[in-house]
Formats: sequence, structure tokens, C-alpha cells
Amino acid sequence: MSCPFLAKLNSRYLKNYDLMLFETYAVHCPVMSRHLKSTPTEVRDQEPRRCPFLKEVPSAVKKVDEEEETISVSRKTFFPYGSFFNLQIERKKLDHSYRIFKRIERCAELPKASWNRKPVTVWCSNDYLGMSQHPRVKRAAMEALERYGTGAGGTRNISGNSSLHEDLENTLAWLHQKEAALLFTSCYVANDSTLYTLGRMLPDCHIFSDSANHASMIHGIRNSGAQKHIFRHNDSYDLEKLLRGVEESVPKIVAFETVHSMLGTVCDLDKLLAVARRYGAITFVDEVHAVGLYGKCGAGIGEKEALLDKIDIISGTLGKAFGNSGGYIAGSSSIIDLVRSYSAGFIFTTSLPPAVVAGAAEAVEILASKEGIDLRERHQDRVDYLRNILCENRFPLGDSSSHILPIQVGYPVLCNAVCDALLKEKGHYENSQRDYAWHLSRFTVKSRWIDWLRT
Repeated sequence: MSCPFLAKLNSRYLKNYDLMLFETYAVHCPVMSRHLKSTPTEVRDQEPRRCPFLKEVPSAVKKVDEEEETISVSRKTFFPYGSFFNLQIERKKLDHSYRIFKRIERCAELPKASWNRKPVTVWCSNDYLGMSQHPRVKRAAMEALERYGTGAGGTRNISGNSSLHEDLENTLAWLHQKEAALLFTSCYVANDSTLYTLGRMLPDCHIFSDSANHASMIHGIRNSGAQKHIFRHNDSYDLEKLLRGVEESVPKIVAFETVHSMLGTVCDLDKLLAVARRYGAITFVDEVHAVGLYGKCGAGIGEKEALLDKIDIISGTLGKAFGNSGGYIAGSSSIIDLVRSYSAGFIFTTSLPPAVVAGAAEAVEILASKEGIDLRERHQDRVDYLRNILCENRFPLGDSSSHILPIQVGYPVLCNAVCDALLKEKGHYENSQRDYAWHLSRFTVKSRWIDWLRT
């Protein structure tokens, strides 16, 4: 039987979901329904024998042999776009990776929010230190809004550049003790565009990527066309084994995260950097979940471990601990200028709005000051307290040693049910993460959780 729906599925998908898949489509397909159900002959004869898809597009049918249930489709038939799109969405629903956005209205008193007009507490926001609600940050953004308007007006090359953008880049370069920095519209774009550009331009480049890297890094590496090698998560020995197999003269990039976005694991930065240097590789280090939260000035794990001078390229975000939006990279002047000159993701997009840049600059300044040190200490205190509570009550925490506390649930349906129950019955908004085999619920602690956390 040749079916227009099943023809779009690969063999691995059919193997994984076989009976579940067929039972789902049998509801809509009379042909498949007859194969799966044991019904009396007289009832079966009354059932429709034509495929609903082919009924809707009769021009697709050249010949139908109802006895053999074999369908020949004319080459002149237009592609069934709607059916194809619906099938892909159905696949997401079948493996429980389909995303449903909950409408959460944030309040000024973060982490308070409302859901369906009911007060809730947000446990999964990345606004770790409450910078989006800091009076100085809001004032800086509003002043820039009044002075410059809402948008940047163009790309950096065409009227979208300003002293605000250049000053923030200089500040970020200073923060990470690098020669230069470059702003992007998001850290996804920063990671994707930088790795794509470098992997594409370096001759015969080999990129060594941590097995648990973020999608932005994976896509940049994959699209660059560079030869890629995947090493086990945070495993410097596995990385060295792979590096040993590539000639010293060949350009190499080692890409990894310091604080993993979902698992909360923190890499042994010194070991990974040492291995990369030993084999002549440059390092691309994602500090997205570390900037603002670690180090004397909030520059991340690299600053905390006094290893900033050993890192070639650092990527960070303005949308998490800094409480705004946008991403950036920091590195040597030559690397930054090359990316600035060749990266399509930087060149051909409208630059960040002045109000966002001004707010981010103020947040970076605050977190590099004594106030930032105090906020980080208070934040870490809340992290330790919550971790102890979860451990004492035998929650299945992962190997996290950071502020990200993943509870491993194990089953997607159960994980979704737990998060829904927390929201509806207890007023705690926590989001299930569907992108990992064990399906987890990730708690991200906020500095502004004060004494009520202990009640």
C-alpha cells in the first residue's frame, strides 16, 4: 500500500512509533483502520474504502486498485503542503516534544507573575539577578528611548550604529579582558554566525564540539561545512584523543559551554583550555549562563578561575543575568574584525535598539560594581538553600554545581503533568524541558527571592 502520509516518514521513525503511529492515523484513514481492527465482515464492508487525502485531491489519482489498495499518483499533482505540515506537527505531538506556550504576565516584583489572572511564582526565568527591574537600568533605557526613539533605524553599516553601541562593545571587551567585542541581536546569532564564519573561512578547518552544546553552536558548526568532531560532555581526555588524530598545522576550533544551559554542569575550564592549546586549537567558550553571575566583575567562569587570558573567543548574552536582550562575542581585534567584516548574521540585520543597548550597558556597570558582588553572593546563598532542600527531600537532581538545578523526571508525559500540577495547584510556574532523553524540570534561582523562600 502506497500512502501519501506514510511515504513522508523515515524508517527510524516508523520503527520507533510503529503501532502508536498507525493507531493515530487509523482514526482518519479507513484503509489503515481495516488493517488494525478486527471487525465483522458485514460492518467492514460498510466502511469507506477511499483515502480521505485522495478524495480531497482527486486529480492526484491516476488509478486505484481497491482490491490491492495500491495507489498510483500522477507526477503532475501538486505537493500536499498542508498535509505535510500537519504530519510534521503530529510527529512532534507523538514524541511529546510539541511546545505549548503558557501566557505568563510578569510583574515588577519579580519573580511574581500572573497566569489566567491568578498570582504565580516564576521558577524558570533567566533574569537571574532581577536586572530587568533595576531602577537604574529602567531609567537608562527610558532616557535612551526618549532621546533616540524605539528602533536603531538600520544595520550597523547603514545608520544603525551609535556611540551607545560602540561604548557597550568597549565595556564588554574590558569586562572580559579582551581587545574588542561585537554586538549581535541575540546570543543564538552570535554563536551561530561566529562559528559558521570561522569554520567556513579557515582552510580545512576542524571543529571539536562538546556533545551537549547548545543548538546555536551545533547549527553554526554544521552549516559551516567544516569537519566536525564530537567529544563527550566536559571530557578533556576524550577531546585530547580526538585532537591527537588531526595534524598540528591544520586550523582547529574547540567549542564548549562553561555552565551548561540545561544540566547546570560546570566544565573544568583549565583542563579543556590546556588541551586545546597543546594541539594548536583556538577556543570558542560560551559563557551565556555564567556572565553576570560568576567572577569579581561578573565576567563568568573564565574570570572566576583567572583564565580569561587563555580563552580566544568568549560569547555571552545580555538577555539573562544582564536583564535585557542581545548577544556578543569578545576576543582579539583581528578575530572580531574578521567576524564583523564577513558574518552575514551581523552585517545584514537591524542593530539592537538604543534603549536596549543603554539598559544593558547600565546593567553591566552595576554588576561590575560592589552592588554586583553583593547580588551574586545573595544569589549563591539562595542557590545553596534550594539545592539543600531538594537533596534533603531526595529529588533526583543531576550533577549540577551551578545555579541551574535540573530535576530529572524521566518521562515526558509525567514531566509535563508535574509542571502543570505545580502551576495549577500550587501557583509555581516551572517549565518542562523536552530536549533531553531523561526529560527534566529546570529550576533557575533568582537573587530577588528573599526571605519568603525560607518559609
